[in-house]
Amino acid sequence: MSSQGVTFDTGMLVALERRKASAWDVYRRIQERGAPITVPAVVVGEWWHGRPDLREALLLSVRVEPLTDATARLAGDALAKVKRATTIDAFVMAGAALRGDVVYTSDTDDLEALRAFFARVRVLSF
Repeated sequence: MSSQGVTFDTGMLVALERRKASAWDVYRRIQERGAPITVPAVVVGEWWHGRPDLREALLLSVRVEPLTDATARLAGDALAKVKRATTIDAFVMAGAALRGDVVYTSDTDDLEALRAFFARVRVLSF
């Protein structure tokens, strides 16, 4: 039995890549629980700059979520309602909402603003 899924945004991946202890603690706890970790493909595009070993290993340990029409439409609806939201943050929250995931981020302010549209998505920092 696995527990509630988790979505990582770009800030979480950057923190892991920079070996931030608190981010690694969260990552290890999620792995120990057996919870699925999802990273939206648009986040990979924002984060990926070449192929260092750690980036490659991180991507092998998560599910990269492809962009779907349903996610794109939901993100677009959120962007229309939350004026200061960014496109990638809207995709992160839309995918998490569709899966019922918790989102881990280094920038809770931006994602918390999107909770006006995605009220059921929990946003956590590390």
